[in-house]
Amino acid sequence: MTTTAAPPPLHHSKIDAKNVNRALKSLLKWWDSKSNPQTPEPLEISDGFVYLVVTLKKPPQIDRTNPVMIPLPHPLIDLIEDPPPELCLIIDDKHKNKITKEIALKKIEAEKVPITTVIKVSKLKSELRKLEVEEGKRHEVYFAERRLMPMLPKLLGKEFVKKKKSPIAINLRHGNWKEQVERVCESALFFVGTGTCSVVKVAKLSMGRKEIAENVVAAMEGIVDLIPGKWKNVKLFHLKLLESLALPVYESV
Repeated sequence: MTTTAAPPPLHHSKIDAKNVNRALKSLLKWWDSKSNPQTPEPLEISDGFVYLVVTLKKPPQIDRTNPVMIPLPHPLIDLIEDPPPELCLIIDDKHKNKITKEIALKKIEAEKVPITTVIKVSKLKSELRKLEVEEGKRHEVYFAERRLMPMLPKLLGKEFVKKKKSPIAINLRHGNWKEQVERVCESALFFVGTGTCSVVKVAKLSMGRKEIAENVVAAMEGIVDLIPGKWKNVKLFHLKLLESLALPVYESV
């Protein structure tokens, strides 16, 4: 089950707001220059997000199956925008399951769950190809029944990992589908690897610099509050864009 980090503490912070703002100013200036189509070397790839690179001294011994959700003051996915964001739910139709696609669609409509597409796992590859290639849809988040998680990496392929589109486990046996989906959309997802380095999506470039900075600080505090050893186990925090260099915002001394 995806877990949510407790609200970050307001004391003993080692975050220097000046360092965060200095790094953001440089990144946004670089972004503006590269976004200009007349620049000599315009960006070929951009996803419009700001990333926090976390480097720890020791790998945290916590559940690595699902991400930990770090609440953000400014959501990465705006559920009230028009048109609504594309969110996909993958359901299990290979085993005995009381929740069929038809039942899921009825619940989504009745309870206004912000899911736009439901796909059966047996048709996952063909449906995704149809949606993304033929119809041009790009889902922002994929959700899946928890018991499907072990088989999904092989079905989805390496491209999903590269694009950080790994599905988020959702408990369909609980009635609060809407709450589970909204919590994910309002959080930074901290995927803990087997090493000491992780990359966390924390803000959108379409936000103002103040909002981006507030999200960065909230993510840093939330991650520190989560890991064993707190600040003693943090070596570095960097900020970067998809194609930019990583700029330091914290270094342990």
